[in-house]
Amino acid sequence: MKQATPKYTTIYTESNPNPNSLKYVINYMLVPDGTTFDFPDAETAQQSPLAAELFSKFSYVDRVFMMSNFVTVTKKEEADWHDVAGEIKEFLQGYLEEQRPLLTQNIQDEYDKELNKDEPEIDRKIKGILEEYVRPAVESDGGAINFHSYENGTVKVLLQGSCSGCPSSMVTLKSGIENLLKRMLPEDVKEVVAEGV
Repeated sequence: MKQATPKYTTIYTESNPNPNSLKYVINYMLVPDGTTFDFPDAETAQQSPLAAELFSKFSYVDRVFMMSNFVTVTKKEEADWHDVAGEIKEFLQGYLEEQRPLLTQNIQDEYDKELNKDEPEIDRKIKGILEEYVRPAVESDGGAINFHSYENGTVKVLLQGSCSGCPSSMVTLKSGIENLLKRMLPEDVKEVVAEGV
């Protein structure tokens, strides 16, 4: 039987404002642009064979986040990037070259269902602003800030990847995103809060 040719994969790392997170950038898209997959613990990681293996192989892995062409790994406080960054990179390289699965079918189906759901106009407006003005900045740091819900003037967002647990995330949330949404939707937005931090 003929063996599959390994997929040409290069990876480089980028640091970000969260000292416990490191962004591993791959030379091709991993998941559809604009989608995010956040695995804050080993239990949720069961929806991603890649994330599950990172949690099981490396005891210092605290969170795994996938978006576009990168994987952000958050480590536990006691681990040092100088000691562990290389072995994660080597693992990711081998995993991706073998073209092993990133996500289970369940999570892919959930995403497709969410995409086709009808939603209120205010939700669409908020998502559009987050997509256009916020996503590029936080994505460059290896994270994401996604819309969670809107009710009575309060916008709830999810901090994912390197944004989760980042010392500067609350400043970004209040002086950045909250001010932006209040300015662009003054009649609708009164405050922005992080959900599930």
